[in-house]
Amino acid sequence: MRALTWHGKRDVRVETVPDPRLERPTDVIVRVTSTGICGSDLHLYELLAPYLDPGDILGHEPMGVVEEVGREVTSLAPGDRVVVPFNISCGTCFMCGRGLQSQCETTQVHEHGKGAALFGYSKLYGQVPGGQAEFLRVPFGDTLPVKVPHGPPDERFVYLSDVLPTAWQAVEYAAIPEGGTVTVLGLGPIGDMAARIALHRGAARVVGVDLVPERLARAESRGVTTLDAGELGDDLVEAVRDLTDGRGTDAVIDAVGMEAHGAPAAHAAQRAVGLLPGALARTLMERAGVDRMSALLTAIEAVRRGGTVSVVGVYGGMTDPFPMMTVFDKQIQLRMGQANVRRWTDALLPLLADADPLGVEGFATHILPLEEGPRAYRAFQAKEDGMIKTLLTP
Repeated sequence: MRALTWHGKRDVRVETVPDPRLERPTDVIVRVTSTGICGSDLHLYELLAPYLDPGDILGHEPMGVVEEVGREVTSLAPGDRVVVPFNISCGTCFMCGRGLQSQCETTQVHEHGKGAALFGYSKLYGQVPGGQAEFLRVPFGDTLPVKVPHGPPDERFVYLSDVLPTAWQAVEYAAIPEGGTVTVLGLGPIGDMAARIALHRGAARVVGVDLVPERLARAESRGVTTLDAGELGDDLVEAVRDLTDGRGTDAVIDAVGMEAHGAPAAHAAQRAVGLLPGALARTLMERAGVDRMSALLTAIEAVRRGGTVSVVGVYGGMTDPFPMMTVFDKQIQLRMGQANVRRWTDALLPLLADADPLGVEGFATHILPLEEGPRAYRAFQAKEDGMIKTLLTP
């Protein structure tokens, strides 16, 4: 089969690799029809080389059609259409039973002290072949894939793999009161969708913050009050307060994480670690890693006293300074974590009916053949060609 594989920093290629096969009686093989490129894939493209091997298959946002099922699978059959969640959860363990599928005890990666394994996401999360490929082996065939109807285009459902549940959890964790306010930092795919969900769920005002004109315009067209962080600079927090009687918003969603602009020293450190030999780089990242904390610090300042900060952007550092005094003094609640995809899919499916209140059809700015994956990664990383969300079609 053809698959998009990692070969080094900023070096991904589409090449021919062996087809996956059933390894356990509960596996299914899915023929992938659409697969997304995620902002967190850029961490693999740019920063996480110490945890990847040449030839690793990337991608964790696939959907497709079941081609083959293991002998113990009873809920799926060849020809069924499914979306594959990005975290690999068994659905039956202690954590899954509590809606914490991202902490699944069956697939936890104990070697690196991580939660549930992920498709296509490095040794840190199990080094499981990903979904930017023609075929994908999916374990836990009776409990992991999300069965969806035939008929509507892939884009109606593919975001159930990551974007929709991640954004939904970000809003859920933000605990926005009815008729309340929220600031969304970062209007990439997750931040954009979180803003849409917050408005759908009754927020009176959603303030969206970004630097990219296309992202700001796209959010504004959906009813979001937008602020250009590049223009406002140090006045950004004050601008949020000006919109909320001087208090700040009831909640802030950090959908940026360690990709925040600013903090040049931390940026330089991240880049330098990526150039070190693998073992040394892994040690430094795990014990002395630093992030660009600009977005999280802004969130803590922009939220009102007694409000909630929901962190959905990925951070990887271990020694970052944290403003504990401010968090304590402002009585801020802080929630974060990988999306528990399977916890939210049943609530989201009704929103993917004909009305499409979240605007999932047309959400992708680019739909490209898998063979154009390397070009898509380059453009996405450079924020070129108005690229906000890309789907690849194997």
